Amino acid sequence: MTQPLVGKLAVIGVGLIGGSFALALKKAGAVKDVVGIGRSRANLDAALELGIADSVTDDAAAGVKDADLVFLATPVLTMRRVTEVILPHLKNGVVLTDAGSVKAEVVRQLEPLLPPHVHLVPGHPIAGTEKSGAAAAFATLFRDRNCILTPTSRTDPQALVLVTRLWELAGSRVVLMDVERHDRVLAAISHLPHMVAYALVNAVSSCERFQENILEYSAGGFRDFTRIASSDPVMWRDIALTNREALLEMMACFETFFVELKADIAAGDGERLQDFFVRSKASRDAIVKQKESP
Repeated sequence: MTQPLVGKLAVIGVGLIGGSFALALKKAGAVKDVVGIGRSRANLDAALELGIADSVTDDAAAGVKDADLVFLATPVLTMRRVTEVILPHLKNGVVLTDAGSVKAEVVRQLEPLLPPHVHLVPGHPIAGTEKSGAAAAFATLFRDRNCILTPTSRTDPQALVLVTRLWELAGSRVVLMDVERHDRVLAAISHLPHMVAYALVNAVSSCERFQENILEYSAGGFRDFTRIASSDPVMWRDIALTNREALLEMMACFETFFVELKADIAAGDGERLQDFFVRSKASRDAIVKQKESP
């Protein structure tokens, strides 16, 4: 690439997602200058030292000055406040995009604030780890992962083209989806599993029947299943609150199957238990097979 697609990229929240996005675009030669914006001086210094950003600041208004693209990589419930702070300092034609795991609430909060010269492209990269902070960022995080963009009737077509291309250069497969469908899908495949993992860890760790810390005996299965319970609690608090309706629907569905499983165990019904496990295994294997198909 001879000419960067973005002259100045302002990343608000230079953690795992924001930092990885910046690193991926720098590696692809898609951005000329990156400014990292955040509250923690230590994290900003790490972003600078790791080459994530070319400059850093804790002053969001100053950081977004003359930016061509602003990437919001903060918890969902902070995005409106951050946008209100930076809005007077955004230049004409700037593209504002985000990485929030909930999209309807982001659109509802941000779109009414924005004048015509600020182009919002809501987005959500389906990638991550349980780690956080600039030190957790790496350039290949989004490689071969989906990134869902949820344009609205107000989304500028050229802004959508730009954000799509940037995610492609970061290694992602871009999928367009309406905000409501996005939130229902993510409630099922991401938000519910995190709630289950958090609940499972709390249930096991607080069980009063055991006098010692039984988690020290856990093998790979427990560690692998509950890895996501180490994710940022603030982020997941915001996700649970802002995607409440879809998440509660999925939690109710999960409860139905858990009650069924509990009843089969209580009844000592081996045939029904095996059928339950066979159905689950078949569904899981089909998902994996479909994902591995060319």
